[in-house]
Amino acid sequence: MAEVESAGEPGTGQAPGVDRQALDEVVRFTSDLIRIDTSNAGDGTCQERPAAEYVAERLAGAGLTPTLLERSKGRTNVVARIEGTDPAADALLVHGHLDVVPAEPADWSVHPFSGEIRDGVVWGRGAIDMKNMDAMVLAVVRQWARSGVRPRRDIVLAFTADEEASAEDGSGFLADRHPGLFEGCTEGISESGAFTFHAGGGMQLYPVAAGERGTAWLKLTARGRAGHGSKVNRDNAVSRLAAAVARIGEHDWPVRLTPTVRAALRELAALQGIEADVDSPRFDVDALLGKLGPAAKLVEPTVRNSANPTMLAAGYKVNVIPGTAVAHVDGRVLPGGEAEFRTTMDELTGPDVSWEYHHREVALEAPVDSPTFAAMRAAIERFDPDGRVVPYCMSGGTDAKQFSRLGITGYGFSPLKLPEGFDYQALFHGVDECVPVEGLHFGVRVLDHFLRAV
Repeated sequence: MAEVESAGEPGTGQAPGVDRQALDEVVRFTSDLIRIDTSNAGDGTCQERPAAEYVAERLAGAGLTPTLLERSKGRTNVVARIEGTDPAADALLVHGHLDVVPAEPADWSVHPFSGEIRDGVVWGRGAIDMKNMDAMVLAVVRQWARSGVRPRRDIVLAFTADEEASAEDGSGFLADRHPGLFEGCTEGISESGAFTFHAGGGMQLYPVAAGERGTAWLKLTARGRAGHGSKVNRDNAVSRLAAAVARIGEHDWPVRLTPTVRAALRELAALQGIEADVDSPRFDVDALLGKLGPAAKLVEPTVRNSANPTMLAAGYKVNVIPGTAVAHVDGRVLPGGEAEFRTTMDELTGPDVSWEYHHREVALEAPVDSPTFAAMRAAIERFDPDGRVVPYCMSGGTDAKQFSRLGITGYGFSPLKLPEGFDYQALFHGVDECVPVEGLHFGVRVLDHFLRAV
């Protein structure tokens, strides 16, 4: 029989129903999943199937019936449903992706696909983004199977492919081709929220994502007159493109505050004793950000639309002026900011450069006054009474965008308790990605408590 932790007071790190096996499994599952290389370079060669089979085997061991689905060979998704005790209750989606961004071993101090556990830390690509959360979910549902726990709501589990690229083989495929698997789901939780953010002066914040900026990846094309590099050419495609790229890179986007961002600013200011009327037409967001210290990083990327040039391609020989030149831009759009973004891009590219969407996804907004958000807040504060939960909007995006097509409201909630100096956000797609073992233990306890209570 598994060793069961005794019920403890809030803050003791103990919760009824979380046993030693669950704590051991979350660490082992994280390490095992990291060792399965699911690098997604965006060229269609990624193979998530070995990781999907690993997940499915452990779900089956918990008495569930996982379904494996593919749009393309080897690009495998896993979906399973846990039946709740209240058939009338809305279902909850819990989703995580199985793919990771590539990693260059020569840049790392630990091999990125070793899954090494050393000094109380699990190392490797996916430790933060997001095989840790996948492992937490597996550990919790297996714990429930051992102890006979059933949630009130149906819980649909989805482990997806292709999140690190277009999601066409992952959540997009599931939402478009298999919507019946998500019947009854009205809300969902996934990555990039409920992690410890040390805001200075001993303040520990837990940002829970209640919004995402939209994705607007663009392809810019300049056309001109090809010719000899030694000749005068007023129709140089490279020059036209370079000018447009410079205008985009230097553009100052106006402030646009969404309800989620206003709520974040309001709570952050109150926690630091700063007077700020965020609803005033004279409110100066940049002035407030200057007073918030490290906490400003949570909000600063999401008070405006943005567009960052990222790729350039032109020409084939130094003495040949090419007839075309191409650039790519990573644009991110706030909820309600789509029209402004398009108009601005028309102005910045000018008459000599055309632009089109290379990949486009919607912006999201979720209520911060919902019972689900309150349950997330309560679960975090139960296990870290000194922590303060605040809403925030993600600067990027997740699979919640695709699942929103099914009417599912998404939150970022993958709980981790992290020590001071651990830069969680910098490790997303970064070198030497890792996660503390104690952070995983905290995450399992919080996730278990939340999923029971919600």
